Amino acid sequence: MFIVARVKAGSSHSRSEMENLEGIIAEAKSTFESAIDLAALEQAKARFLGKSGALTQALKALGRLAPDQRPQAGARINKAKDEIEGLLQARREAIERGSLDARLAEEALDVSLPGRGRGRGGVHPVIRTWQRVEAIFRSVGFDVADGPEIETDWYNFTALNQPSNHPARSMHDTFYIEGGLLLRTHTSPMQVRYARTHKPPIKVISAGRTYRVDSDATHSPMFHQVEGLWLDENISFADLKGVYTDFLRKFFETDELQVRFRPSFFPFTEPSAEIDMAFTHGPHKGRWLEISGAGQVHPNVVRNFGLDPELHVGFAFGSGLERLTMLRYGIDDLRLFYDGDLRFLRQFN
Repeated sequence: MFIVARVKAGSSHSRSEMENLEGIIAEAKSTFESAIDLAALEQAKARFLGKSGALTQALKALGRLAPDQRPQAGARINKAKDEIEGLLQARREAIERGSLDARLAEEALDVSLPGRGRGRGGVHPVIRTWQRVEAIFRSVGFDVADGPEIETDWYNFTALNQPSNHPARSMHDTFYIEGGLLLRTHTSPMQVRYARTHKPPIKVISAGRTYRVDSDATHSPMFHQVEGLWLDENISFADLKGVYTDFLRKFFETDELQVRFRPSFFPFTEPSAEIDMAFTHGPHKGRWLEISGAGQVHPNVVRNFGLDPELHVGFAFGSGLERLTMLRYGIDDLRLFYDGDLRFLRQFN
């Protein structure tokens, strides 16, 4: 690094000063040209034009010169400064041009190449499960019913024997709409609607979107359920066990699983049970997983169907389609279904 020297004689000082300034300009040019990006260039700029830079030090040294020497020395330093700033700007523009050229080359399109074909879409994994469940139950004689997602309190709660003070009716669990309507919290209202318009034997499933105030890694405010109902003169709990166990084996395409029914309580069934399953192989081997709620249809619900509970009995069950999908495909976070990430969804094409 060249510095401004202090000298006593005017002529020798001028020569020494000019040599120092020319050296600073030459070093600045070399340093700027070696900078490979704008960040390095800014660091190089500070060596010459910064608060502690060479030209700044030269300007500070003017105060030690004789008064008659200061104007000429200051003019030479300002000229050197202008030269260095010109070199800096030229190198800055060169780096920016190089960066732009590199980006354009990287993003260049060869218009002579054949066009890209459109990517093929696929069925969403939850809808795949929905279709698979319907196909399995159709194969054993069940009808498939669909109905409104906006329901009345009577079909969603009262007809299913849920008391007026049941926690599920609270605003913390249910999305209410103006006019006394609500977003259905399960697909069970379709059992009521179907049973009131069909004569026994009634053998039906209904799958669709349902809504509850909930959201985390295993819950979503909008999710999918499938409900099943079989009602006739002599349908027992044993039929429920047989039908649902057979469904699970067909759905997961394996006989290597265990199924158990744990006593539970639901307002719309009596007796009620939680259905658990466990694989006897694979990553979930030996781990019991809750898969469904089920039971014999409560007599009050049968009456709300418009039928006599002394003559007609049967079972009902409800399962989450997301839970079935997560187990079938080994997915551990429910939110992946709704993030819209094409990398995830393309795995199911």
